[in-house]
Amino acid sequence: MGESIDLRTYSPLTFAFLGDAVYSLYIRDAVVRKGNMPSHKLHKKTSGIVNARAQAEAMDALMEHLSEEEREIASRGIGAKPEHHAKNASPADYHKATGLEALFGYLYLKGRHERIRELTERCIRIAEGDAADGD
Repeated sequence: MGESIDLRTYSPLTFAFLGDAVYSLYIRDAVVRKGNMPSHKLHKKTSGIVNARAQAEAMDALMEHLSEEEREIASRGIGAKPEHHAKNASPADYHKATGLEALFGYLYLKGRHERIRELTERCIRIAEGDAADGD
């Protein structure tokens, strides 16, 4: 898709809509690549990372590692007013998770797949409690 569309016209919630799927796919891909295991274990590992609370923690930890452009997109996502909130997350966590998803959706539309992989690995380390690794 790349630059054939004007991403400046897209809302952060549109980025988050796509980013929700992108984030989940990249996390699942990374988990599967770490080793074959029964599906219930894959689900458990993935759901520990792909949830509003973990995504909010990742967003907080990632901010200092983002470019100005990436921070601006994430901040727009955090400040967006979604039509609903997750029932198992605080509004603050949900907004931060929306910011992370907006960032991933934006990067996907920009064709920045290597950057998505870098951020995915960092998010996994954050969720596993190893946020200092790779800094």
